[in-house]
Amino acid sequence: MPQTTPPTTDERVKEISGFRKALIRPELGSICGVILVFVFFFLTARDSGMFSPAGVMNWSIVSAQFIIIAVGACLLMIAGEFDLSVGSMIGFSGMSIALLSVSFGWPVWLAIIVTFVLCVAIGAFNGWLVIKTGLPSFIVTLAFLFILRGLTIFAAIATTRKTIIGGVREVAEGDWLAAIFGGKVLTGLFQWMGDQGWIETFVRGTREGQPVVDGIPMLMVWALILVIFGHWLLTKTKFGNWIFAAGGDAQAARYVGVPVNRVKIMMFMFTAFCACVFATAQVMEFGSAGADRGLLKEFEAIISVVIGGALLTGGYGSVIGAALGAIVFGVVQQGLFFAGVESSLFRVFLGVILLLAVILNTYIRRMITGEK
Repeated sequence: MPQTTPPTTDERVKEISGFRKALIRPELGSICGVILVFVFFFLTARDSGMFSPAGVMNWSIVSAQFIIIAVGACLLMIAGEFDLSVGSMIGFSGMSIALLSVSFGWPVWLAIIVTFVLCVAIGAFNGWLVIKTGLPSFIVTLAFLFILRGLTIFAAIATTRKTIIGGVREVAEGDWLAAIFGGKVLTGLFQWMGDQGWIETFVRGTREGQPVVDGIPMLMVWALILVIFGHWLLTKTKFGNWIFAAGGDAQAARYVGVPVNRVKIMMFMFTAFCACVFATAQVMEFGSAGADRGLLKEFEAIISVVIGGALLTGGYGSVIGAALGAIVFGVVQQGLFFAGVESSLFRVFLGVILLLAVILNTYIRRMITGEK
């Protein structure tokens, strides 16, 4: 019988145990951060109503806001770029919707669609400028941070002599697209739960008998949709591999046929889309737009992504990690209020969590991979 030679082991392939693979996941730091934050506030604020249905809804809505912009920032950072104009884009988007619908009398659905097209086009222009000029995206988008904020203030004052425009809720009444961003789902379920006594209801006034929490805001639905889409895109598609490749080593990616320029431009467009989703939901919730809306949101998005384990140098990160980082953000911001802690300490608390998450991620990744 012919002798068969045993298969040889490729020395270039290093076996990694499942435990080690779990340790080097980018979500590790954010998972630890979420656990730490919830344990802290459970011990310090459990009797304050923070974990009642109304309290949970309170910090969940804030977390959902952070999640929406963090998803776009995460994919863009993995692709190796930054967008510092996100906050200004939020203010610009909201003002555009308010001006077109309230001041110019357009149907709200048309104002929303036109605003989305305009914002995505600006995102594409940002990406095109970065590619064509070779300038760092930090510089290009920093310029647009000021350009968009200035245009927002100018448009508001030139049109209405005010920097805050109200009346959006009235003109949006019955609008199908406004309901997709500003409505609520599962209202019947929450009413039934209130009738059963499972959640608190109002005991007097015009809302007597109605549950304190009467549904899931569409803002939270959008956050969930974007997380699912972003995670699927990044981990289950060829385009997701292109995103990692474009941020890891753009030149090497080009050599193997990855359309790096197109990937980066599309990620700028997606980041602008997420900012516009945030702005539209915010305008529908408050019924107004303000020229100062979105201030510093670009940094909050980046911090959420970094807490989620992404590298500032690109090529590494996770949408799930970014979402968990955003939850840390939202819980801390609202939890300090419930705990009766001075609100100015929010930034201190957040900075400590950010630092611990980055150190933990970096240390464990170096320990496992042998990086210097």
